[in-house]
Amino acid sequence: MNKTFEVTSVNISEKKGTIKKPVSKIQLTDIGIPNDAHSGAWHRQVSMLGEESIKRFSKKADRNIQYGEFAENITTKGLELFKTAPLDRFVSDNLELMVTQIGKKCHGDNCAIFQEIGNCVMPKEGIFVKVIKGGELVPGVTFEYRPRIIKVKIITLSDRASKGIYKDISGPFIRQQTEKFLESRRRHFEISYDLIPDDPGRLKTLVLNAQKDNADIIFTTGGTGIGKRDFTPDVVRPLLDKEIPGIMELIRVKYGMKKPNAILSRSIAGVIDKTLVYTLPGSQKAVNEYLTEILPTLEHSLYMLNDLDLHG
Repeated sequence: MNKTFEVTSVNISEKKGTIKKPVSKIQLTDIGIPNDAHSGAWHRQVSMLGEESIKRFSKKADRNIQYGEFAENITTKGLELFKTAPLDRFVSDNLELMVTQIGKKCHGDNCAIFQEIGNCVMPKEGIFVKVIKGGELVPGVTFEYRPRIIKVKIITLSDRASKGIYKDISGPFIRQQTEKFLESRRRHFEISYDLIPDDPGRLKTLVLNAQKDNADIIFTTGGTGIGKRDFTPDVVRPLLDKEIPGIMELIRVKYGMKKPNAILSRSIAGVIDKTLVYTLPGSQKAVNEYLTEILPTLEHSLYMLNDLDLHG
């Protein structure tokens, strides 16, 4: 069930790092809040902070903190905002905001609240959002929190495993490691799994269907070698809009330095529209090596594919 939270104050200032003043209303546009310090065509258009965070800090500071003192544009209650993640969304009847960043670098000596108290809650618990659908915002408006569901498809190719001759180990291992990674990043996700024979037609159909179903990530395992039945890269490569050669090149070189057989893998990585695709070898040991390098790149890759530029 999606959670809701309420806006308790809207606040603006002309300079970054300064206390913002509560106002009766703000206008949210494609650059954030016009005439506010955070506005612009970038990912940190609007800052937000929950009363839950403010109250905890007030106890440490031994004084009441007023709305806007932490330089937040929007003060809320009902949801610990810092437990959300980039690409999550907040939706009201006529507004939509996308989370772009959790926390920030403290302005330190240039921050009004830091100068007074020597500490600040925004670097850890404040968040930034980008305006997806704009309009007027006033205190009292309720937003629904809609976490971004990361959809993952896993496809194991194996004639023998599909016939029950032996149990598929690599596919479930990909699932286990991916779940562990996404949970560590506080992500919401759905993972589906298929075990099929070494069949080019079925592989192509599954990949295209997953992409049409808006899968964020597709992992295949098996069929990346040079044997007669190893065709996975040959099926997947023509489907890609863009290839990402660096990941697989790194893996082959890194692990091939110790195990020459590793450089025989023809694994590829790439993108179909907004779907990431990785073709992994069939052994669990190799899959573990590949995921060790791939998983840390997933979030940034998803941000780029969803037009979220975090370089600014």
